[in-house]
Amino acid sequence: MSRIGKKLVAIPSGVTANIGDGKLSVKGPKGTLAIALADEITYALEDGSISVQPANDSKRARAFWGMQRTLVQNLVTGVTEGFSTVLEITGVGYRATAQGKNLKLQLGFSHDVNFAVPEGIEIKTPDQTTVEITGMDKQRVGQVAAEIRRWRKPEPYKGKGIKYRGEYIFRKEGKKK
Repeated sequence: MSRIGKKLVAIPSGVTANIGDGKLSVKGPKGTLAIALADEITYALEDGSISVQPANDSKRARAFWGMQRTLVQNLVTGVTEGFSTVLEITGVGYRATAQGKNLKLQLGFSHDVNFAVPEGIEIKTPDQTTVEITGMDKQRVGQVAAEIRRWRKPEPYKGKGIKYRGEYIFRKEGKKK
């Protein structure tokens, strides 16, 4: 039994959910999000909450149960609060600046990296070494953060590069004489 799947997804006031055409769509103050419904799972709208249950007792249905409930919860959270990820840049001369729909990164290459910000994602740079990525869709926010981080992953000797806030970089000892 899925402990996560058993919980109902509460729908706060100002948010409406609709099940139809093989999709679950949730509309809130920040916008509308939708996911495709899995065949192995049954979804039901019950007085102010969404219930997610396996359609049968197959192993596949039980495996999907908790994940589908979490995806529904992410839709509701996304349209009410949104999601955010913070990246930190470490290194001499490494910096980032948000310029409209582009993020300009200076990461020690011979050229600047211009990263085009996708639709539905907002990027802010409160200072030169911090990048805040916000949006409704948790998967897209995480994907954009991973694509930015991919330009210069943190290295283990000096810790230079782009890392997630709170990420621990395992440091190695340098060469000995």
